[in-house]
Amino acid sequence: MRVFQTAAIAVCLAALATIAVSPARADEWNRKTVITFSGPVEIPGVHLKGWGVLPAGTYVFKILDSQSDRHIVQIFNKEETTIYATILAIPNYRLRATDKTVMTFRERPAGQPEALRAWFYPGRNWGEEFVYPKSKAMELAKTTNTPVLFTSTELPVEVAETEKLADAPVVAEMKRTPIMAVKPTGEEVQLAEVVTTPPALNELATAATPKTKRLPGTASTMPLFMLLEMLTLSAAAAIRAIANRIS
Repeated sequence: MRVFQTAAIAVCLAALATIAVSPARADEWNRKTVITFSGPVEIPGVHLKGWGVLPAGTYVFKILDSQSDRHIVQIFNKEETTIYATILAIPNYRLRATDKTVMTFRERPAGQPEALRAWFYPGRNWGEEFVYPKSKAMELAKTTNTPVLFTSTELPVEVAETEKLADAPVVAEMKRTPIMAVKPTGEEVQLAEVVTTPPALNELATAATPKTKRLPGTASTMPLFMLLEMLTLSAAAAIRAIANRIS
């Protein structure tokens, strides 16, 4: 009887652990992240008038949409009552994940704000590489001596109302606009030359699964069944012995 009571207690504890853990993962679908910048940060995308550079302060980053090979990121105020920007981003792969949020920037000359480059969510091997308007991308590529992603489509840069930052036509345009990269030399190149896309899930599964050798066609599975039967009988006998001792 005590054996069954012990098993029941273990099941209950496992259920409680599941309930306690699940809220911590509730925001993973939109990757909500609270970030505090110690200095001004330049951002791309469609932003509220006067907010092309975020002042030092605390902001909330969220994924608005991630159903395609490009993602839409939104930046909110700390209270999440105002959207400051809606930004186009491309998944960029890295080999080693970390347990903390990582934000990367493009260094600028002294006196100019750093330009936001990528956002890596904890525990993921890939992050969001942000896309700039073409003219700004060419400027950043030259000053930072690194390739910068850009879109040649003329998307609105500034809007007067926060509601327009989540406007469906703008988001739809971000999803289909062509994206390329510009090198420090000014040469325009394909996206694949500067961004490492995340491996397909099936490719990861194939790489992680060790190859096994198949038995010859003449091999019989009978010994395996006999072994399993013996192990089952032994386990039953052990449980019965334990139960007799406890009772």
